[in-house]
Amino acid sequence: MLLDLLRMKKSIVILTGGGPAPGMNTVVGSIAKTFIQNDYRVLGLHGGYKGLFSPDPKYCELDFLLADSIFNRGGSYLMMSRYKPTDIDFKENFNLSFFKDNNIHLLVTVGGDDTASTANRIAKFLADKNYHIANIHVPKTIDNDLPLPQNIPTFGFHSAAAEGTKIAATIYEDARTSGNWFVVSAMGRSAGHLALEIGATCHYPMIVIPEMFNKTSITAGKIINMAISSIIKRKIMGIPYGAIMISEGVFHELSHSEIEACGVKFTYDEHGHPELGKISKAQMFGEMLENKLKALNLSVKSRPVEIGYEVRCVTPIAYDLMYCSELGMGVYKLFSEGITGCMVYLDLNGNIKPLYLKDIQDPETGKIPPRGVNIHTDKVQQIFTYLMNYITEEDYQAAKKYVADPAEYDFKKILNW
Repeated sequence: MLLDLLRMKKSIVILTGGGPAPGMNTVVGSIAKTFIQNDYRVLGLHGGYKGLFSPDPKYCELDFLLADSIFNRGGSYLMMSRYKPTDIDFKENFNLSFFKDNNIHLLVTVGGDDTASTANRIAKFLADKNYHIANIHVPKTIDNDLPLPQNIPTFGFHSAAAEGTKIAATIYEDARTSGNWFVVSAMGRSAGHLALEIGATCHYPMIVIPEMFNKTSITAGKIINMAISSIIKRKIMGIPYGAIMISEGVFHELSHSEIEACGVKFTYDEHGHPELGKISKAQMFGEMLENKLKALNLSVKSRPVEIGYEVRCVTPIAYDLMYCSELGMGVYKLFSEGITGCMVYLDLNGNIKPLYLKDIQDPETGKIPPRGVNIHTDKVQQIFTYLMNYITEEDYQAAKKYVADPAEYDFKKILNW
């Protein structure tokens, strides 16, 4: 009897897709609290989309006490996955009964652009079955590379950067204490936002991000020469230590043959593709740097450090706690206004707005182009000009003490600036 009454009550379902970002629980908890106050039943689906294509989906009821206990925690209470349904899944495995039996009126997804695209596909599929639901997506990524309007950050970025800064600052203190150099790699598959934010905050003398290579191709040799440029410049300055921050995005721009030539051992997925995510970029660049330093007969100790998974599930800082709470409440605002098939965002004036995939997708490919770092702003140019240390033409004479051809390590010449 109670189960029948619950099923008569209007419900929403929330799922989380992709990888975690600080603030996932804040979004989910805030959505749950808001809808519960407006007399909705709130279901949380475990395993991303996998549950919707299973005869026995794993889900829980998100009551107020549960939502209140998770909203300020890191990680994701709802288990996540990167599952992406195929055409066959829609034809043979879609669990329409789950929606009907639970009287679901809204599907809320939290994830990246793939998660959003699949949500639109599900809503259309259900409409074709004469079961109409709304769908609203909350975009997240610590990479900060989704092109939200007004350069608004994606949730989780600031918390990940704050945690990364703690790690990077300790590394820099170790470098200063021991007279060593560290090669640090930070997450960011398509853009260098995280690496730049962490590296600049800690005053790293060399930061390498893919957006810097706007006038030349990215090669491992150029990256290593930029690192050596910083090391030599600091030697000229009388400083025997430092740290080099490299965005993993530059690694993904290298050819597989160049990576293999560096001695990297790949594992391969079921499609025969190398699993690049399992490779330590810091270790790879660190080994290449050590080999080049030995060839130049430069006595420098270096150590690799990876900043990646350590920052994805941290407790969100105040910025993201407030930001994600607003996004969660904003889902109800859009839903109550009859808006569907969109992403929710908070504009710079503090207003909740819908953002449709079609407005940010490439019209030809249908993909969302990543938002890179705008290297032409004063903010970024000041980092390059005043924070970082590297060889310029004025240093050539002094640099000849360490290398025969200083121009080869001239930062601006390497980048063709």
